[in-house]
Amino acid sequence: MKKTLLLLILFIAQVFHAQSDCVSAIPLCGNSEISYTPSGHGDIVENLSTNGCLGRNENYSVWYTFTVATAGTLTFVIDPNVNSDDYDFAVYGPTTNGCTSLNTNNVFVTPLRCNYNGSTPTGNTGLTLTLPPPPPPNTNGNAGNAFEWSPYMQVQAGETYYLVVDNFRSSPDGFKLIWGGTASLSSAFNDPVLAPNPFLPPGIPNADATQPSDVMVCGLPSQFNFNTLTAGIVNGNNPNFKVTYHNNTNDVVTGNSPLNIATVNGTTTYYYRIRYLDPDNPDSVINKCFISGKFKFKDASITAKNATIFACNNNGEGTGKFDLTTADVFTGGTKKYYPTLADLNADTNEITNPTNYISAQKIVYAKVISAFGCTAIGNITLSFHPVVTLKDALIQECYIENDILRAKFDLTLADVGAIAGQTKKFYKTLTDATAETNPIAAPDAYLTASTEVYVRVTNANQCYAISKITLKVLPPVKSAVLKDKTICAEEKTTLDAGPGFDGYEWSTGATTQSISNAGIGVYWVKLKTGKCFTLQTVTIFASTQPVIASVEISNNTITVNASGGTPPYMYSTDGVTWQASNSFSGLPRGENKIFLKDSFNCNPIQITVTVPNLINAITPNGDKVNDEVDYSALAYKKNLVFIVYDRYGNKLYEANKMRDYKWDGTASGKKIPTGTYWYSISWNENDKNGTETKYSGWILVKNKE
Repeated sequence: MKKTLLLLILFIAQVFHAQSDCVSAIPLCGNSEISYTPSGHGDIVENLSTNGCLGRNENYSVWYTFTVATAGTLTFVIDPNVNSDDYDFAVYGPTTNGCTSLNTNNVFVTPLRCNYNGSTPTGNTGLTLTLPPPPPPNTNGNAGNAFEWSPYMQVQAGETYYLVVDNFRSSPDGFKLIWGGTASLSSAFNDPVLAPNPFLPPGIPNADATQPSDVMVCGLPSQFNFNTLTAGIVNGNNPNFKVTYHNNTNDVVTGNSPLNIATVNGTTTYYYRIRYLDPDNPDSVINKCFISGKFKFKDASITAKNATIFACNNNGEGTGKFDLTTADVFTGGTKKYYPTLADLNADTNEITNPTNYISAQKIVYAKVISAFGCTAIGNITLSFHPVVTLKDALIQECYIENDILRAKFDLTLADVGAIAGQTKKFYKTLTDATAETNPIAAPDAYLTASTEVYVRVTNANQCYAISKITLKVLPPVKSAVLKDKTICAEEKTTLDAGPGFDGYEWSTGATTQSISNAGIGVYWVKLKTGKCFTLQTVTIFASTQPVIASVEISNNTITVNASGGTPPYMYSTDGVTWQASNSFSGLPRGENKIFLKDSFNCNPIQITVTVPNLINAITPNGDKVNDEVDYSALAYKKNLVFIVYDRYGNKLYEANKMRDYKWDGTASGKKIPTGTYWYSISWNENDKNGTETKYSGWILVKNKE
């Protein structure tokens, strides 16, 4: 199977004259294009004219030999570098005995193909598929052809041929030999077993395939080991392919003066020569084949830049988080970072976290390694962005009316020293602010008791600082002197909130410290302290009037029992003269007025008390004189009851309404013995309180038996 080689076989410039003789013919390996410039004839002036079409004397000529690998048609084109040159050719063979079978006494046999007219306008000559081969036995075809082209050859595998190319004009210009047809020429380079992979030119191929490839080195001129290119060129093919390196085309053709380690530059064109050496058949024709390519060295040394990168010195910690990879020291390549130049040179203590390097301000070092292995060093200055400068702040807000321990704060108004363009986020704890977790969702309406919160302020460089905001709930400030009052219902008083407030607003509409002529009722005042208002309510109560709970009458002495109100009590029978004692003696019989007031000295309570007539003895003998005790005059009193007791306190008789409040000295329908008895009369006065009145005394009963 035909295999197209990717590398040019280059036979350029001057070669030895010995290569212009048949016996030293240059072997052709494969169907690759060939370039050559003959510079004369060889050591032997071969006779090519007796049986051929060429002139007797060789001019500028070169001999080639090739062996067919696969059968088929074979053509070639000889393309002069200068079209006016006249290149002629002759093909001999096939032969199995080399040049020995092609000539006798230096007179060559009739060639298989021959052409001596190559000076047409294009200057090209060769074999073409457009001309059929002559029928046997005239296999010579166009031997002696005076035209540009001769018929193609039908060749078989294993056949060996010789080709001579002669520049009739003997000009110093070369030619290219380009193969065509379906046949392929023998070559180890075409053997898929020996060369399954393409042979690769070293370095970077030039966009112009006729130009050398570029091998990149770190600095020129410099020492270079050519053997380091071999593995890449051979590209995994059979190890019997050997590569040598040369600095001129003559050495490429001969294989002489190979380069190993040498000083190279960027102007010389260097060549590599690939040859297969069959270890089992040293004399194989394929051992004579080689392919070649050319390359130049190009200076790939690099220069790194120094750079400065910035990080944030947050909260004055003295260190920042630097991303060393952002330092513009070189575009592309691989970069390694070191804390000191000594570490870089020794390849120790490499910075393994360059994207998150925590450091103070200093210089670190970057080693840049290009794609071609060239290195350079750049200094990276680590510097801090301008810091975010903050101060702590205090916000004071008035309490919530129904929740005096809390207030609503607008944290965004805290004067922490931030400037325009900086962003703020608020947090309940310093830990949250540092970690940026759990931010306060609504900082402009933050409801809280007195506490401390934190604000994280970030600038355009993403640097931040944290400050503390103290939140103080301003509690209600009430008047210490404004208190509820109790006054007499008929009186008025003054309410005074006291000094020290920034403003007053009373429920009456007054805006003074105090209000006067205030009667019984509920009042409020808004007391202003700073920006806060405290609503304080005050009540003026009516004093509770005392009451005369009961009155006890003994003879003409009255004892008043008072309750309610606010002791001590004062008593009077005329509302003018007052005494602390609750007893009055020597009162006249009949109705008497009693006055009572408490410590508030309000209008007194007044009742009328009846002192009944005293009856101390009766003689129930039927003479209608002192026959009975009669208190029916008191019948108008409420709940009037008249009860008689013996000296032991036993109830003997009750004179009620049914008995017309009279007693005739009997008990259970019988007269009682003469003696002294006790009695009591009780009722409720006809005042609004129904004052309980009790009169007690003794009576002598004389019954005549």
